[in-house]
Amino acid sequence: MKKQYTEILNLPGVIVKSKKEIEQSLILEVECQSKTAICPQCQQSSHRLHQNHCHLIKDLPWGEKEVFLKINRRQFKCGHCQKIFSEDLSFVGKRKKYTDRYAKSITEQVLNSNLLNVAKKNNLTESEVEAMINQISQKVLPINLKEVTRVGIDEISLVKGQGKFIVVLVDLDTGQLIALIKERKSETIEAFLKSWSQEILEQIKEVSMDLLKMYKTVFNKLCPNAVITADRFHVSKLLHQELNQGRIDQKKTANDLAIKAREKIFSTLKGGKYVLLKREKELKEKSKDKLAQIKQASPLLGVMHTLKEEFTEIFENSQNLGEGTIQLTEWLIKAEIFFPKTVKTIKNWFTEIVGYFEQKTTNGLVEGINNRLKVIKRCAFGFRSFDNFQKRALLFWHIPDSLA
Repeated sequence: MKKQYTEILNLPGVIVKSKKEIEQSLILEVECQSKTAICPQCQQSSHRLHQNHCHLIKDLPWGEKEVFLKINRRQFKCGHCQKIFSEDLSFVGKRKKYTDRYAKSITEQVLNSNLLNVAKKNNLTESEVEAMINQISQKVLPINLKEVTRVGIDEISLVKGQGKFIVVLVDLDTGQLIALIKERKSETIEAFLKSWSQEILEQIKEVSMDLLKMYKTVFNKLCPNAVITADRFHVSKLLHQELNQGRIDQKKTANDLAIKAREKIFSTLKGGKYVLLKREKELKEKSKDKLAQIKQASPLLGVMHTLKEEFTEIFENSQNLGEGTIQLTEWLIKAEIFFPKTVKTIKNWFTEIVGYFEQKTTNGLVEGINNRLKVIKRCAFGFRSFDNFQKRALLFWHIPDSLA
């Protein structure tokens, strides 16, 4: 029976000596199999037992039962340096009343809920839960950046409606969040990146970003080996905004027409935003009929929609940098009259935009992480503290797979 309980407990180097049940709690008396311990002062092994100190620590529950481990954290006397020391237990921190894996379990619950609810559910205080989060974060932070070579950058609002944005940095190869920066200011971003080693900054080969000049300036300055790639979906967003504005302008222009003509255009353009902006090949038959009506009622919108479709085809089907660059250049000539703002932006970012045709890099991963960050923020009913939000966000992607 003891062997069975030892297997269920599954703590390396630990055996169960006895068990005791009290109401909904299970107390397991356990001991370490090793007869020696390593002195933290001189790193020598010692077998000279000095004192026994029994502690009750909380572990993962077994079904509906709470589990407590009665463990003897032995004190040894080093035969080399004569120092007295307590043995290091791999599964529980010093002066902690719970195992590392229990702290990890509580932390994971917080990442998908909020601190108050998790505390109530597990019969803990909020300060105890916070202490567990801090303990696990110390095992994770700061994030190891030695393998990072491709970075995506974007931003997210921490407190809605206040116009305050934090900057999100993502490893594009692993799809993991690697950093949050407190403010979307060039001096703050630059200071943060400088906190990375020069070796890390020089190993970055590519940075994908939206069309914010500040980002480009900072990374060009600090990452000499990085190629800047403008995210194609941010360019598409500008194109869609200008197309939709064309739809709105057409409705305004119709006010000057005769009543019947005006009503016809109004009824045709009403609800037309979706069919104009969505890929034509993805539309259902009813929406395709609506699109045909819009094109007939407004030849201008018909041309703009065709150009929008051509733009998407260029980025989806171009095989290499040369082909993509030529096709985009030809598109700019045709589109300048109809999309003046978008064309101007593309010309200003031309080198960074055509860079997409080499690696096909986008910020899609970053947008996905931003959505997850919003969920974390909502689960916790928002975060007033940047440090708390940063800690929980980084733990979501980097919490250890296993703890003894």
